[in-house]
Amino acid sequence: MANLVIAEQLFNSRLWLGSSLYPSPTVMLEAFAGARPGVVTLSLRRQTAGELHSNDYWQVLKNWAVNNNVLLLPNTAGCHSAKEAILLAHMARELFSTPWIKLEVIGDEQTLQPHPFELVRAAEQLVNDGFNVLPYCTDDLILCRELLAVGCPAVMPWAAPIGTGKGLLNRYQLQNLRQRLPDAVLIIDAGIGKPSQAMEAMELGFDGVLLNTAVARAIDPVAMAQAFKAAVEGGRIAWQAGLMVERSAAAPSTQSWGLPFGGQPPREDTL
Repeated sequence: MANLVIAEQLFNSRLWLGSSLYPSPTVMLEAFAGARPGVVTLSLRRQTAGELHSNDYWQVLKNWAVNNNVLLLPNTAGCHSAKEAILLAHMARELFSTPWIKLEVIGDEQTLQPHPFELVRAAEQLVNDGFNVLPYCTDDLILCRELLAVGCPAVMPWAAPIGTGKGLLNRYQLQNLRQRLPDAVLIIDAGIGKPSQAMEAMELGFDGVLLNTAVARAIDPVAMAQAFKAAVEGGRIAWQAGLMVERSAAAPSTQSWGLPFGGQPPREDTL
């Protein structure tokens, strides 16, 4: 399975994980060790006060990422305007010495749906400022095109609203994105609740899956992280192998002659 490359950066896994909501930093690092994610995201805002607002915690993440050759990806979660997101992105670049940013600009607090106009505005400015911008967006084709046009090296459409675990709510639209943007890097971000849903996204041809809650809030986060790792890898292999086309009518799995490999029955004069 070929590795993923975005903006000349090589990623050793197509499973990306968030760093919030875990019961403890120890469990989080054990889950990361089991999943071996290509990216770990962290928020400068939406973290638990006692755990993730400390510089010590950030240092633990930075050290782990360096030691394991994993990209640490700050995000702008909690921002509601382009101006706010741009400011936070610049702060993240100073704190973590990275040009990479996961761009989030929320337009609706109930669904956490991205604000399309502010998102594009922020993305364009940050690209001009030298960032590698990975925007969290909806599955809208035109929005994804606009984000790619302003210079984002990939786009990250949701499967469902953040934290719902509902999986691929609009399979048709996601499949359409893959078909209409064949050369773009597409990462599913948000809404994945089960390994089977991650596998389905990969089977559609998406380049990776980013998730957090489904692992962090599992009864056993470490085992769940391993399950997602296997699912993402399996889905990618299935996509590359070529999935069979669905049929409306039943078809026998053996040939008319009862031979498993489609050969012809032996001639009577050779028996």
